[in-house]
Amino acid sequence: MKKQTIAPKRWWFIMPIVFITYSLAYLDRANFSFASAAGINDDLGITKGMSSLLGALFFLGYFFFQIPGAIYAERRSVKKLIFWCLILWGGCASLTGVVSNIPMLAAIRFILGVVEAAVMPAMLIYISNWFTKSERSRANTFLILGNPVTVLWMSVVSGYLIESFGWREMFIIEGIPAVIWAVAWWFLVQDKPAQARWMSEAEKAALQAELQKEQENIKAVRNYGEAFRNRNVIILCLQYFAWSIGVYGFVLWLPSILRNGTQMGMVEAGWLSAVPYLAATIAMVVVSWASDKTQNRKLFVWPLLLIGALAFLGSYLVGSDNFWLSYALLVIAGAAMYAPYGPFFAIIPEMLPRNVSGGAMALINSMGALGSFLGSWVVGYLNGATGSPSASYIFMGGALLVSVWLTLIVKPAQNKTPPLHGAKHA
Repeated sequence: MKKQTIAPKRWWFIMPIVFITYSLAYLDRANFSFASAAGINDDLGITKGMSSLLGALFFLGYFFFQIPGAIYAERRSVKKLIFWCLILWGGCASLTGVVSNIPMLAAIRFILGVVEAAVMPAMLIYISNWFTKSERSRANTFLILGNPVTVLWMSVVSGYLIESFGWREMFIIEGIPAVIWAVAWWFLVQDKPAQARWMSEAEKAALQAELQKEQENIKAVRNYGEAFRNRNVIILCLQYFAWSIGVYGFVLWLPSILRNGTQMGMVEAGWLSAVPYLAATIAMVVVSWASDKTQNRKLFVWPLLLIGALAFLGSYLVGSDNFWLSYALLVIAGAAMYAPYGPFFAIIPEMLPRNVSGGAMALINSMGALGSFLGSWVVGYLNGATGSPSASYIFMGGALLVSVWLTLIVKPAQNKTPPLHGAKHA
């Protein structure tokens, strides 16, 4: 199809930049899980309950600043916003390595959430400026692959850094790349295709025409208030809230869960923590390709979340006595939870026009941040209070089941083709 071959070089220019940027954001938020497993609690006198709250504080900062960041990105510049965010979050991440008390750590975790808040919605807006509907699930997936791929290599590298130096040095070393990358970002990125020197005028015109054509088939929405009251947006907010409980309960506490399961060192826990993210990476690529091929988004979201829920509940039923079987089910849960991200974030730009879709994605992502806060706090609390991950498996599995139901009741976009029968629903 012609629209799939407009300026194929876009993939080679834009996707590596998008991937690296989100990878660095994810590195500086997820490495706290390794510090928790490696002794930061003992060194700073942090109780188990306080540890789960500190891990979750990031998401509170992340929650409050999603929508302002998205509005700035949509109306002003993704390039300028992300440039300053990279410098600030790299600095905050490195400062985590020099904290001497709990209030300092709490403040830095919250501020880190604030400066990273704009990254996800801004990058989704950036992608929607450069890629058409038939490409968007794959483009979103390359962005979000920065999440599992980063945890994949970070799990191993962080394990070695802690083993060789300590948790403080791990934070300092892993914060520096974001600041260096800010310089590269500034020189490599343009906000819109019209500004790209590496595209011909014919390619720019063809891409702009295709993007404009997509907007013509989407019902007009006047402002953010109207978009935020949209039935599908409200349901997707609740869905992403429940989904994120499972994802971030898993991400932040997997190393600790593994170390409690067997008496293993940080390097072994790092290698075992990496496996679910390897499986997730493969699943995300396959699922996003299939979603773009069929143009069906929901079909590639809810069945996978159901598999994730059943894997968590299976891990609970197997129990900690059968460590390797329980671990295998956790690998399946991790892969199944990550696989639907690309199709999920392709839903909104296909339902809402460009003037409000960025803000709607930010609202949905901010509710995900609230779910992440709850998931990381409650899972950490349950693990500490019960001395076992069993209760947290039930909690994460239950949250995923709720997200499955909410996905099923979302009404599909009405704009795949110009509608012949206005009242007809698929």
